[in-house]
Amino acid sequence: MSALTRILGIVLAIAVIALPVVAVMQGWLGAERFALTRLQVTSEFRHVNAAQLQQTLKPYAAQGFFAVRLKEAQQAVEQLPWVEQAEISKQWPDVLKVKIVEHRPFALWDEDWLLSERGNLYPRAVMGDALPAGLPQLGGDRHRVQEVVTLYNLSRQLFAAAGLDVTGLRLDARGSWSIHFDSGLEVMVGRHDAELRIRRFAQLLPQLIAPPGKTLQRADLRYANGFALRWGAIPEAAGQGHSPVSTFVSQGAAA
Repeated sequence: MSALTRILGIVLAIAVIALPVVAVMQGWLGAERFALTRLQVTSEFRHVNAAQLQQTLKPYAAQGFFAVRLKEAQQAVEQLPWVEQAEISKQWPDVLKVKIVEHRPFALWDEDWLLSERGNLYPRAVMGDALPAGLPQLGGDRHRVQEVVTLYNLSRQLFAAAGLDVTGLRLDARGSWSIHFDSGLEVMVGRHDAELRIRRFAQLLPQLIAPPGKTLQRADLRYANGFALRWGAIPEAAGQGHSPVSTFVSQGAAA
């Protein structure tokens, strides 16, 4: 027997052994024998449609235990409404296991997005009519989400002592910050030293004395030597001829 014949014989023997294994691993053979017939969800969810989840995973389960493409199945599940993250695994002999983390909105983001509690942005349309009330309105560069959230949380903490709740915070295209409060107050912070300016204003705010029948409507912190304030009629006094009043508080007053 020649060397070539022996080599061909070895190759053929390996092929005879390997091809069935490859066929099973690729799902060409044995998919029915090693079918994934049970779906096990290992997490609780409230909004994900169970029937839609099952239908999404059905073609992957049909590939069989050895051939199932778990990464592709995970990506498919993560495209479903309300799903923020999914983990797909398998358990011998016939179980496909699914773990789902649902979107939990933390804030509105610009016009069309929501920010989840995990810091991810996703389309507002995902929530449909189930959008919770009272979410703050944040916005800005989508690559600076963490920076916006950090300043929002700091602002809420600083102004809580004055009885004010931050309802919105935005970083515009020019890098300038602004804050909105439940009282209707709007604060223009500017582009530079945002945290320092906010801290100084929060320290000053309890000391401000409103003119009779007025409430603070706007504060401009974009001055090097102080704050510009605009006072307007309180809601119950609106329409009674009270014109807005503007004042300027020097930086020394906040020291």
